Amino acid sequence: MCRSCAVWSVLSVCVLGNATVLAQTPGTVEVTRLPAGELQPQVVAGSDGVLHRVTFRGDPASGDAWYARRTAGSSEWSPPIQVNHQSGNLVATGTIRGPQLAVGPNGRVHVVWNGSSKATPRGPGKYDAPLLYARMSNDQSGFEPERDVIGSAYVLDGGSSVAADAEGRVFVIWHAGSTGEENRRVWMARSTDEGVTFETEMAIDPNSDGACGCCGLKAGADARGTVYVLFRSARERKHRDMQLLMSRDHGQTFQVRPLGLWQVDACPMSSETFAESDNEVAVAWETRGQIEFARINKRTGAVGMTQSAPGKPGGRRLPALAFNSQGELLLAWTEGTGWNRGGSVAWQMYDARGSAVGKTGSQGDLPVWSFATPCARGDGSFEILY
Repeated sequence: MCRSCAVWSVLSVCVLGNATVLAQTPGTVEVTRLPAGELQPQVVAGSDGVLHRVTFRGDPASGDAWYARRTAGSSEWSPPIQVNHQSGNLVATGTIRGPQLAVGPNGRVHVVWNGSSKATPRGPGKYDAPLLYARMSNDQSGFEPERDVIGSAYVLDGGSSVAADAEGRVFVIWHAGSTGEENRRVWMARSTDEGVTFETEMAIDPNSDGACGCCGLKAGADARGTVYVLFRSARERKHRDMQLLMSRDHGQTFQVRPLGLWQVDACPMSSETFAESDNEVAVAWETRGQIEFARINKRTGAVGMTQSAPGKPGGRRLPALAFNSQGELLLAWTEGTGWNRGGSVAWQMYDARGSAVGKTGSQGDLPVWSFATPCARGDGSFEILY
């Protein structure tokens, strides 16, 4: 039998407790429900294979971030520890503004989030909530107290993001502005000492096409040190196109490339995602209720053909990606979610050449204000947490 047939033949679907297992050869996709009350999981793998996870707990308007890790080869997460020192200073409402996670050298974890109405200190204006950053302590037993990284670029709305490279740089990215979406900018505060200090923020979107106010953005740094930022612009308040910012000089300068055009006179409150394999980076986003994604060659920076998730568009949001060690890609997204409304999780696997394999999977009971995140295990199988 050819390799593609042997690897991707779907054998069975079964339910084991709170996990749905889609049996394949040689790997599996296991869908695992988080404990009740835990929302918005983010999972990042360190260079040593350790999985790092952050989730939101509490009142969606004023909750907390909790961190856990899972060592390579283990099936158990460590006992969770609270990230934020000031209780209730995170917000999950809208699904876009919650905690974001990055992992730097030696497993140093970095977390960033939009401050809730309870978060202090605040900026000088009525709507100047802080953008809070916390880094793991040197002994990895907890997190240092959170800090506001904004100097002057206040008026947050949609979510922020954080990336970390292999040389100890940390990039905190957000969009802000007080004179309309078409005038919002994408800002970056950069650290060159693993988050001990941050430089004054700088605008990094060279075209100044605005930023969709309630939409999120996503940042990532690959093993070569290239920094990527996905965000939705808002030119004339109706051209809400997906834009890719890329820096090949460690965040000193950025070039911009449009990925997907979308003309709509409303804020879609969308999000983006990023994943890395040995040779490429995958990015995914939402356009007109459909999930689209593309692959970027890490060596050349060339962006490949845009693909869409199988099936009809409509109500598809909140994409997430993960590569395994064989270069196979798992794309997950939500269906039917909306303001104060839960939905279901869907997923599709792709081989290393980019072809969809097997059937699209689905699992219901996604809580309000949450989403799913996939991660790869050491044996090449995947797990989706939701």
